[in-house]
Amino acid sequence: MKLYELLENNAETRIGDTEISSVTDDTRKVTEGSLFVCVRGGSFDGHDAAAEMLEKGAAAVVCERDLGLGDRQILTDNSRRLYGKLCAAWFGHPERKLKMIGVTGTNGKTTITSVIKHILMYTGHKTGLVGTIQNEIGDEVFHTENTTPMAFDFMSLLDRMVKSGCEYVVMEVSSFGLVQNRIGSSHFDIALFTNLTQDHLDYHKDMEDYYQAKKLLFDVCDTAVCNIDDEYGRRLYSEITCEKLTFSVKESAAYYADGIKIKPTGSSFWLCRGSKSRLIKTPVPGLFNVSNITAAIAVCDKAGIPADKVIEAIAAYKGVKGRCEVIPTGRDFTVICDYAHTPDALVNILRSVREYTGNRLICLFGCGGNRDSSKRPKMAASAAEYADRLIVTSDNPRNEDPIDIINDILVGLEGKDVPYDVVADRREAIYHALKIAEKGDVIVLAGKGHEEYQIIGSEKKHFDEREVVAEGLKLLR
Repeated sequence: MKLYELLENNAETRIGDTEISSVTDDTRKVTEGSLFVCVRGGSFDGHDAAAEMLEKGAAAVVCERDLGLGDRQILTDNSRRLYGKLCAAWFGHPERKLKMIGVTGTNGKTTITSVIKHILMYTGHKTGLVGTIQNEIGDEVFHTENTTPMAFDFMSLLDRMVKSGCEYVVMEVSSFGLVQNRIGSSHFDIALFTNLTQDHLDYHKDMEDYYQAKKLLFDVCDTAVCNIDDEYGRRLYSEITCEKLTFSVKESAAYYADGIKIKPTGSSFWLCRGSKSRLIKTPVPGLFNVSNITAAIAVCDKAGIPADKVIEAIAAYKGVKGRCEVIPTGRDFTVICDYAHTPDALVNILRSVREYTGNRLICLFGCGGNRDSSKRPKMAASAAEYADRLIVTSDNPRNEDPIDIINDILVGLEGKDVPYDVVADRREAIYHALKIAEKGDVIVLAGKGHEEYQIIGSEKKHFDEREVVAEGLKLLR
């Protein structure tokens, strides 16, 4: 591809006829004829390697300041933004060939995108999914490292979706992905906001910065769907200027749930839209899942999917791995695995499970190392609000001492009248939970969800809570 074709009038250069063999911001991937984009990261600035990349064979470099490299440097005011556009152009703009649905917020993204994709596939629309747990092209599943992939990988994935015949793509759009321009020149047909609670404040300086990052999605969409049960959702609705709709499980909205009934085996509710209401039944339990499903219905209705088919699809939906997932035990107590790793998410899962717990609600949780430490005592306080007993353990300690993390957590239990045990090793903590379980108890294993690993130090070790529960049950025999 010629350089001028790639740039698409996004920048000027005197060497527009130069043939470009690849586009990258990774020094390790530069080869003869590459266009290297200088991006400033947290620990490395690509500008420092620009001259070396030209010596390595790069045809030109994109940079934010004059590096004295003559015609072979292309100046821009934002390398990340231009890189995203270059990646889209390199793949022939696949984002323009798909109907794009984006979901952002702190909690609920994975379930909502999963439900929407299920409905679209159920009704005959081949759909791609980009998310935290995995990426999907129709029925094919692919591993993912990031909720929102890096710009080149993202456009490559969309290109594969287009070539495989996908009509839609449903994706979780992270604050990282938005701030770092990973979505390139993507424009969304529908964008949905779930909620905003404390998370990622090790990256964002405060909640306002976090909110403004999420809000960026609604600058590049045709229709916004906002959760007015959340204070930030109400604020977003009042601030954006595109077409906008609301949903709620607490009050009247464009789409709202009424007559909600929650059981261990699922939920039912009346979905109200204007003067019309339809009975919705789902095998997925929990009030927060009623909210997630209401959100998905709003999106699919806006996309033009027939209501009868939507209702059928929801009745057949089985849920998401690691999201309020019941792990079979064959015992007279229940074990639930959930990804809840923020104070609000923990409240949501425990409050929901509380409704159908026959005896005690036991919550096992920890907090990640090298992450926002201010939420640790808040996690404890949230757990203490609904659980009858707590087991404080490790999550992904990374390079922190697990005991130091636990001590931060325990601050939130000061003055709380709830018994707790400290078992730093998560495997042993799960064994302990199983050992103390009584008839009718529900054990919630919070924090890991779909993850099948633990990060200890710099090493990612295999750790699947489903396997650990099976091992623990054998030890009880």
